[in-house]
Amino acid sequence: MTNIKERPILFSAPMVRAILEGRKTVTRRLVKDWQIPTEDASVAAGERHRWMAIAQRHPRYGFGVFGATEADCAKELEDFAPCPYGRRGERLWVREAWAADAQVDAVAPRDLSQGEPIRYPADGAVRQAGCSMITPGKGRPSIHMPRWASRILLEITDVRVERLQDISEEQASAEGVSAQAVESFRVAGVDRPAGFAFRDLWTSINGDENWTVNPWVWVVEFKRVTP
Repeated sequence: MTNIKERPILFSAPMVRAILEGRKTVTRRLVKDWQIPTEDASVAAGERHRWMAIAQRHPRYGFGVFGATEADCAKELEDFAPCPYGRRGERLWVREAWAADAQVDAVAPRDLSQGEPIRYPADGAVRQAGCSMITPGKGRPSIHMPRWASRILLEITDVRVERLQDISEEQASAEGVSAQAVESFRVAGVDRPAGFAFRDLWTSINGDENWTVNPWVWVVEFKRVTP
């Protein structure tokens, strides 16, 4: 049986809750600078392959992709670049904020027993394993969560490259925006309430300027599977 490749991915507490509630089935992550389609000013106007991006950077096996337009180049990137989050059929294990028992607060994550109970602040759930949690310990950042402590496993169902602001209303809803935020925009008479709620979510993490420049993003769709 072929082993399915797994990679870690970080999510904030609100996004973890959205995944657990089935409201979030897609995530957008910035495309690396060197993968962004760039116009070659040295190419004469009208020539083919005016745009290029680096699909894979490697000292011996690196290669680029090309296109007559920016969109064509992005499609080539989508088809040939190694997306850092994986490809269709591969899996992502979620790293989120967590806590072990207070009695092991001084123990580094790599040295914790896999039987340790784990508390997940996103929703207050506790993973009881070899022993029960007595007192929740210090909060630990998501980046330090070991694989065995992860409770959410996702299978990638689609990967593509697109401009951030090209997001549809349906996709904005699938990003897990809160119902309250969507409703507030709907009451205000906004045409695309979920889209505006997603914009606010994105800028709260990446800043207003990042939204304004309309960057290229990896769009990773997924479904939750049993860990």
